[in-house]
Amino acid sequence: MPNFYKDNDDIQFHMKHMDLQKVIQLTEHHFADKGKFDYAPVNELDAKDSYDMILNIVGDIAGNFIAPRSAEVDKEGAHFENGEVRYAKGTEEALDMLKKAELMGFTLPRKYGGLNCPITIYAMAIEMVSRADASLMNLFGLQDIAETISHFGDEDQKQRFLPRFSSGEVSGSMALTEPDAGSDLQAVMLKAFEDEKGKWRLRGVKRFITNGCGEISLVLARSEEGTSDGRGLSMFIYEREKHMKIRRIEHKLGIHGSPTCEMQFNDAPAELVGKRRMGLIKYVMSLMNGARLAIASQALGIAEAAYFEAEKYAKERVQFKKAIRELIPVNEMLVNMKVKIEAGRTLLYETARIVDIKSGLEHESDQSPEKAKELREELRKYTAFAALFTPMSKAYNTEMSNQVAYDSLQIHGGTGYMQEFNIERHYRDARITNIYEGTTQLQIVAAIGGVIKGAAMERIEEYEKGFDFSNVSNLHPIVKDMKNLLHQAIETIKTKNDSLYQEYHSRRLVEMAISTIIGYLMLRDASFSERKKDVAKYYLEYAYPEVKMRHDVIVSNTAHFLDKKEEILSGKN
Repeated sequence: MPNFYKDNDDIQFHMKHMDLQKVIQLTEHHFADKGKFDYAPVNELDAKDSYDMILNIVGDIAGNFIAPRSAEVDKEGAHFENGEVRYAKGTEEALDMLKKAELMGFTLPRKYGGLNCPITIYAMAIEMVSRADASLMNLFGLQDIAETISHFGDEDQKQRFLPRFSSGEVSGSMALTEPDAGSDLQAVMLKAFEDEKGKWRLRGVKRFITNGCGEISLVLARSEEGTSDGRGLSMFIYEREKHMKIRRIEHKLGIHGSPTCEMQFNDAPAELVGKRRMGLIKYVMSLMNGARLAIASQALGIAEAAYFEAEKYAKERVQFKKAIRELIPVNEMLVNMKVKIEAGRTLLYETARIVDIKSGLEHESDQSPEKAKELREELRKYTAFAALFTPMSKAYNTEMSNQVAYDSLQIHGGTGYMQEFNIERHYRDARITNIYEGTTQLQIVAAIGGVIKGAAMERIEEYEKGFDFSNVSNLHPIVKDMKNLLHQAIETIKTKNDSLYQEYHSRRLVEMAISTIIGYLMLRDASFSERKKDVAKYYLEYAYPEVKMRHDVIVSNTAHFLDKKEEILSGKN
């Protein structure tokens, strides 16, 4: 099997040309660890070499160790025995290999045993692991649990928990959802109370918890008696012991190697993270944004795996005395898949860079009031960009992954429907990505504010002023027109001042913003490569008409649905 880092020309392209200077400076805190740790980089070039080495290790493990076990992991799945969850044999072996490679503290600070990698590099690692086995990502990609403790826990908590995460001694879960509180986390009712000794206890049920069998859980619970909204919720660290029982694990369509648990807390001991009442409005928002970026990476990895299977099969399958890859309808499907994947990748990596810069600016602002004042405007800007790009990246990549998996199975024909072929598994695994950590519809809700309030246009204007379009002068006017169409659509919505009309067209607006942003990013990429010019041109041939269509629907006051939806749904003629 190949190395999933070395065999992916597009990841190699981005590693070569991506501007990581600011990300490295902020992640390394201006190389503050130099001399303190033998693996701490001393300059930007050294950091890039370190990232390359780490990703090479991940790619080798993913391609040569994890991928060959993935079909058997899917077949065996996680199972529930005598009240305990057992991973599939291949999952246990893969986790052990990742531990031995010291990859379980990917973004954690070095003083806690971590690699201190930026999220951008972690996103690449998640993508490769997901290409090998999407279900394993749900364990490897849960490092945001430790990251949340690193950001919001006190020093004692960091010292006690983070080295154990870094070594792989413990794994984690984010215990948020409940039977009556899925996407609506303000409705969480699991109770947190202090006993007679002042010790926090948890009582209630959590459901649909990925890796709820993990040793350390971050639990969202209602700490304020008599409340019923998000202001009464706090975040707690819970370490597995006898007062929490796993009731069951779910039997799912896909990602079988990842256990999804129902957890019963029976006055289980826990400890508060950060401040009371901040559980949902601050800590969970941070945790979920990290998880959404991880799911976008997972979806991209699944899409890459599905495309690989389609390309391989199309070359080998002969019909009408020629490989089906030579048939224009099949060849066009493959090109569409390839371009959509590269579009998703450039958006994902841009999102990860923005999140890295935001996190770095937050850290620097925490150092002193003077620094906070100096960075206030830049931090405001990157906070708004991160809040916009994260749901957009999750929405685009997960929907794209489902489409690519669908098309790959179609290229396989009837054989793709059989379990003997990998695409059957990829097709099932992709389906959850645009559902968990917030459905695509909820990503639109999360992104629309940034589109309406100006964050999208602010970032697009930065691209317009900051990119060199000299090598793509024939394509630049197309993207610029997309930008103008987006602006007109936004202004139309704002002028109407009708919240219902805005809600109705929110997906169209967000998708216009996504297409326009990807268009600019593809022009940037095209400045480095003749092939990328062809990719950008092909993308724009279809993206521009779609943006124009959505613009026309919005500015023509299309709203018959709002007036007649009940009559249409009634089915009565």
